[in-house]
Formats: sequence, C-alpha cells, structure tokens
Amino acid sequence: MRTLTLRLKGIWFQQIRDGLKPEEYRLATPYWRKRLEGREYDQIVLTWGYPKGTDHARRLVRPWLGCRLTVITHPEFGCLPVDVFAINVADASVLP
Repeated sequence: MRTLTLRLKGIWFQQIRDGLKPEEYRLATPYWRKRLEGREYDQIVLTWGYPKGTDHARRLVRPWLGCRLTVITHPEFGCLPVDVFAINVADASVLP
C-alpha cells in the first residue's frame, strides 16, 4: 500500500481531526514536488508529531483524494504569497 505520511503541529492536526481544515499545505519545494507531482497514493497518514505506534489518538488515516498546486498567503510561511501543494485531507466518510 502506498502511503504518504505527513507530520503536523498539534493545532493543524486537531483542526483536521475536527473537520475544520480540509487541506494541508506543503511548500512547492523540490522535496515535495518529487513526492507529490505525478504520484498517487492509497492513503495519507497524518500524525501529531512523532507518536508511538500504539498512540492511535495522535494518528489519522485518510484515503488519498489528491492535491493541487496553488498560491496562498499564510503566517506559517511568512507574509508573502507562496506556491504550495494543497493536499486534500478531508474525511471521505463525511463528504456529501
């Protein structure tokens, strides 16, 4: 199974878990381009930091729903617009 693992800060993990944040952003650097452009995954594993394997409260598993390249301005990346990959991390079980 092809799995993309994304490690998150607590605030972003909690917002995704609670259904408030449908996309996770990664800068469009060569590192992320290699991992996302033209690639397909079976699932995404989102973790709050680096949890133990038995700590299921800090781990979410979602199906791969794709990503898109876009431009955003966000305090996490500074005050200027940046190119990012917007990775769809919505809970597919509650999508309309």
